[in-house]
Amino acid sequence: MQKTKISDVSIIKIPRVHDERGLLAVIEGNCIPFEIKRVYYLYEVPSDAFRGGHAHKKQQEVLVALSGS
Repeated sequence: MQKTKISDVSIIKIPRVHDERGLLAVIEGNCIPFEIKRVYYLYEVPSDAFRGGHAHKKQQEVLVALSGS
């Protein structure tokens, strides 16, 4: 299995709309450089939990930090 190198990672600018109600981020059209087949998210995960202990033969993914650092 080929490991991802830090040089393979890039930051994608997600368009944002701002008004008096706050910011709205929009992911549509060709914002992501590949076809989106599945969207999922995790929440209320304990800080000591371990997730994702598996691999895929071919996969591209986008990670969005919804909160935190």
